[in-house]
Amino acid sequence: MVFRFPEGMARIVDYRAKWDEGSFAYKNTERSFASPPQDRTLKEEISRLARLCWEIFGLKGYARVDFRTDQDGRPWVLEVNANPCLSPDGGFAAALKEAGIPFFEAVRRILPDALPPKEPSR
Repeated sequence: MVFRFPEGMARIVDYRAKWDEGSFAYKNTERSFASPPQDRTLKEEISRLARLCWEIFGLKGYARVDFRTDQDGRPWVLEVNANPCLSPDGGFAAALKEAGIPFFEAVRRILPDALPPKEPSR
């Protein structure tokens, strides 16, 4: 995320930043997938921790792990969302687009984990 906030204002994506189009936070919070090369190690650690959360919590289908970094750049797991927003205009859809995965293709891949197993034919 890119925050164009004044000094001292918390850089947190809250309700207003996500949904209140008339708010200062919404207008000054930009979703971005770009990161400088020096963040490569941090991205690798976040990916490792997200996969570890996936395994520990036995997640299926899709999930979102929220992180915050401290002043030393260490990532901390804030929360694990086993059923995050799946709307076509949400963050998950934006991440799919960035990865080159069509939204409805992702939903098609996720659905089998949400449905009960099929009974064998007799």
